[in-house]
Amino acid sequence: MTQIKLFCPATIANLSCGFDVLGLCLDNAGDEMIVRKSDQKGVRITKIVGADLPLETEKNVSGVAALAMLATLDELDFGFEIEIYKHIKAGSGIGSSAASSAGAVFGINELLGRPYSRKDLVQFAMQGEKLASGNAHADNVAPALLGGFTLVRSYDPLDIIRIDSPEELYATVVHPQIELKTSDARSVLKQNVSLKSAIMQWGNVGGLVAGLYTKDYELIGRSLHDEIVEPLRSVLIPGFDQIKQTAYENGALGSGISGSGPSIFALSRGKNTADQIAKAMSEVYEKMNLPYEIHVSKINPDGVRILEGN
Repeated sequence: MTQIKLFCPATIANLSCGFDVLGLCLDNAGDEMIVRKSDQKGVRITKIVGADLPLETEKNVSGVAALAMLATLDELDFGFEIEIYKHIKAGSGIGSSAASSAGAVFGINELLGRPYSRKDLVQFAMQGEKLASGNAHADNVAPALLGGFTLVRSYDPLDIIRIDSPEELYATVVHPQIELKTSDARSVLKQNVSLKSAIMQWGNVGGLVAGLYTKDYELIGRSLHDEIVEPLRSVLIPGFDQIKQTAYENGALGSGISGSGPSIFALSRGKNTADQIAKAMSEVYEKMNLPYEIHVSKINPDGVRILEGN
């Protein structure tokens, strides 16, 4: 293949209790990207549609991720061009930068005959995240590349575990139309937490992972509680408490901040419940006269996927 068109999925990171270590992949929200071989060496971003983002390779997350990957390979006598069609708004909290970073490394890897596994690609996509937020976190790029749920057990060395999603699990995500930069959302966090809070958080992370493996929806719901980050970040999100309460009243297993916000997610069992939650969330923001976008999605088991290749 000399050209490939990709779907680069949105993701939900943290999942309440799993700050910087847990994430899931959405199925029907995401960007599209075209990656093609070029006679000119290196990486060039030739087109961006849907967002005002830099075309300069070193200033664009997809370019930085691609360069990090190419730096580990023998020098090539050709290069790559990338076109990005953004549907995930920057600062939305559903992995806009991760979608671009993951798509770039996945596409180039395919065109090179897959020298790396999907799991190997995470380390390169993380460099795009470092450009975006100042921190090379994997909780968005890992599910974007691997699909399903992912757990980052360790960053040094990088150790990622992919977890299948229970079949009936759905995500509802509402994005109030304000931008909340990851770097700003990180600035409100404390560097130290109490032992009591840490113990509660560890228990919830273990409970959520156990619930996913055993397909215990109620355990998943009980574990979606954030003792450490949500209390500090939720004040930055309009109507957060009301949206969360509304989600529970309409059948959500659990609800919380998606990534660094301002998007708010709810997990539920079955599409009907997820749709009902979406309707109820919409009504909250309509009463507040706050524009919003909303997504109802199954969990994407595949991650980045090929739409066309030639």
